[in-house]
Amino acid sequence: MLNVVALLGRLVADPELRRTPNGVSVTTFTIAVDRSFVKSGAERQTDFIDIVAWRNTAEFVCKYFQKGSMMAVQGSIQTRTYEDKEGKKRKAFEIMADNVFFSGSKNSSGGQGGGYMAGNQAAPEFTAAPAMPSFSQGSADDFAVVDDNEDLPF
Repeated sequence: MLNVVALLGRLVADPELRRTPNGVSVTTFTIAVDRSFVKSGAERQTDFIDIVAWRNTAEFVCKYFQKGSMMAVQGSIQTRTYEDKEGKKRKAFEIMADNVFFSGSKNSSGGQGGGYMAGNQAAPEFTAAPAMPSFSQGSADDFAVVDDNEDLPF
């Protein structure tokens, strides 16, 4: 069976850290995720997706993210049933966050490169990619025409 979710979106409110009676950290938060398909002449739709993070991941989210922060979440879908105030059975769908990463620039959302991965693994540090060379300054003599009608040498 496969249950894998990857989301990129913005926090709709500041996350709040709570603790279970046993002292386990937990936070629930919602991110706004734009749909990739837009009907012609219509506005882009946004889905608001509930996320649950536990332990160190919950502490990481509450410490480093605030309303409007762009984040990437990797996890799995989990469902649960409950009864509402009127006694009707309801089903809730939530994303159980395994890994949470910064996704915006440090200036735009307060994040840096990297994130927290479950299991106390070290989060990778991201650095800026080296500048790409500019090819507009070369000459056309540096390139050779390839005859694609010949046999390949391998």
